[in-house]
Amino acid sequence: MKRENLSSITIERLRQGFEKAGYIAEDDIIVPVYLALRLEKPILITGAPGVGKTEIAKVLASVFQTALIRLQCYEGLDENKALYEWNYQRQLIKIQLIKDTASEEMVEQDLFSRGYLLERPLLRAIQAQEKTVLLIDEIDKTDEEFEAFLFEVLSDFQVSIPEWGTIEANHIPMVVLTNNGERELSDGLKRRCVYLYIDFPTIEKELKIIKVKVPEVNDRLAEDIALAVHYMREQDFKKKPSISETLDLANALVLFDAKRLEEKHIKDTINLLLKDKEDIDLFYKELGPFGLVEMINKR
Repeated sequence: MKRENLSSITIERLRQGFEKAGYIAEDDIIVPVYLALRLEKPILITGAPGVGKTEIAKVLASVFQTALIRLQCYEGLDENKALYEWNYQRQLIKIQLIKDTASEEMVEQDLFSRGYLLERPLLRAIQAQEKTVLLIDEIDKTDEEFEAFLFEVLSDFQVSIPEWGTIEANHIPMVVLTNNGERELSDGLKRRCVYLYIDFPTIEKELKIIKVKVPEVNDRLAEDIALAVHYMREQDFKKKPSISETLDLANALVLFDAKRLEEKHIKDTINLLLKDKEDIDLFYKELGPFGLVEMINKR
């Protein structure tokens, strides 16, 4: 894939880049991403798990042929784990080796040199020698204190290391934040970002995704799969089937050499779509393989 230049990217060329990377996206996705890139603002992508939020960061790295640096968020994530840490174990060994042969000042200068610094994702993105994609995945899993720290970093794209001073970004990274909606994010963070909400795809869009990602599936089977997943997402499951799970189903049916989606296929592959026992029990109670096939055939 030809490397795109961010300064000359257009909406149409961005759309083409997404299509070449196998990501089906209309204007409701392409335009906010384009604006975030050109305005050099982070893009905050919200939606249920499995709708393709994280994939956008991967596609951008592919379109611009640059590194994808990922910060996976979790409860308890702090500044050290996201930004940098000193290699304390190595520093202690060094102290033992040179404590009797060097002055205190020389020891301190050596111990806080680059060789003892453990770069974490945020510092790597800021110090990168080219424009990278920085993915901050599932920001809603962190606490408000970390969110405030992150807001400061994303506002100035610089960090302070006491032993070194302030480090400014060589290039402002393309920042993608994903949010599953587990908690309300601060207005300050939202104001700093271009906002994008992604819902589960329509039947027509999911059909396109299946045909692009699993071209071995015939048209009728692809339509059956898209309809089946659509109907299952209408059920009151804890976790609705994601796009990646739709593709797992399509690939499994290729292995079964299926031409249409049948009851037996649904029984054999239900664990690809539903990953919770209560959801599986509810499926058999409320809909079941026969009911799902019947709904598809009535379409």
